[in-house]
Amino acid sequence: MQRALLELVLVGVVGGVLGCWIVLYELSYSAESLAHSLFPGLVLAALLGFPLVLGGAIGVLAAAAAVALAARVPGIERDTSVAVVITSLFGLGVLLALTPATPPGLENLLFGDLLGVSRGDLVTAGALTGMVLLVLALLHPQLLAVGFDRTTARALGGRPLFTDLSLLALIAAATLIAVRGLGNLLVVAVLVAPAATARLLTSRLVPMMALASALAIGCGIGGLYLSYYAGTAGGASVAGLYVLAYLFARFARFSGRHSPSSNVARGGSPSGHTAGL
Repeated sequence: MQRALLELVLVGVVGGVLGCWIVLYELSYSAESLAHSLFPGLVLAALLGFPLVLGGAIGVLAAAAAVALAARVPGIERDTSVAVVITSLFGLGVLLALTPATPPGLENLLFGDLLGVSRGDLVTAGALTGMVLLVLALLHPQLLAVGFDRTTARALGGRPLFTDLSLLALIAAATLIAVRGLGNLLVVAVLVAPAATARLLTSRLVPMMALASALAIGCGIGGLYLSYYAGTAGGASVAGLYVLAYLFARFARFSGRHSPSSNVARGGSPSGHTAGL
């Protein structure tokens, strides 16, 4: 339980900070696709006894090469080629992970195993967490310039292609941090849901990151306790609380916007749509 708690804290910090950039750059689908494309590499690494980091890196390179080759096929649009490659790679990973000859426990790469986190997993997660946060700090000016206005980013010193590739690499690293506890299917929850929730509650970047990290850690701890007392799956319990927090924030914001008293308090009429501008 202690190791699971530490894993969730690391996952929450990375998911909260990096997730804000994922949401602001509208990379949520890309994050999910990248997580799925890593899966065959993770399975092969687990089968052969290699570190998951190595398997994830090989999986990313293989997915990138496959997407590039598929995009060159005449008559196939880029979105179609990406969808075909990602679903094919994920299906291959599932096929490898769920065959009868596969050692027991490998399906945890799909659904996660919070209580199976080892000290070695925590050391790897801690090292990757530090690397991701350091790179994000170094890239902060670039991320701001490109995110503010991609068309004029070069005039502000931004490099859009470099920034996009760097973000995708960081998403891959964050996936490797979270996959041991949450699994490949649920890892996108911590990368998107806390940041999306925080964006509903604040429009300033630094408070958004702090709030997203706090939400991710809080929901992680709550999900861990829920799984312990209710006997539910740990990863699924944590991911479920992420989603519930988002839905609650969305409902609260929707109710606040449509409350007559809130419009009057802001100096507008109950039926006015310009109050608060």
